[in-house]
Amino acid sequence: MGYRRLVCHIILSMKRIYGHSFLIAVAAAALSACNSDNGKQEAEALLEQASGLFEQGQCDKARHIIDSLRTTYPHVIETRKKALVLYQSIALKQAQTELAVTDILLQQAEAEYAAWEGKLEAGKVTPETEREAVREITRLRLRRDSLRIQFDTQAAKIRYIHRRQKE
Repeated sequence: MGYRRLVCHIILSMKRIYGHSFLIAVAAAALSACNSDNGKQEAEALLEQASGLFEQGQCDKARHIIDSLRTTYPHVIETRKKALVLYQSIALKQAQTELAVTDILLQQAEAEYAAWEGKLEAGKVTPETEREAVREITRLRLRRDSLRIQFDTQAAKIRYIHRRQKE
């Protein structure tokens, strides 16, 4: 009885996290055991569902369904190849979105850093507040450098995905 409760608890938790798409994926996996076509139709149905979620902008749910498809139907190679193309499109869209946000934050950080540095160099900071200004400039420099690293990493990720899509 304890095992059944655990399974029910896990299924209900996953439903809360991923919504109805998780239950559909579980149902498709359960039905695949009864079908004689080795799950090709169910895998195609999951791929269509993931594609629809991607078009609706629900990238995380689409990615989860693709992961489920890959683990549940490892032998349906053609469908998995199509799923890989969709997975790469999802990863590319997410990376581009993250890059755009990081770019905005980086521009803001650079402007703020330049403003503080300009104040300090122009002598607009009093000797009493100079120490605090130097601390603020150091903090802003660290933030700017961190955002630059994020930006470069995300740009490299996008280049990598583009290269993989060409293959």
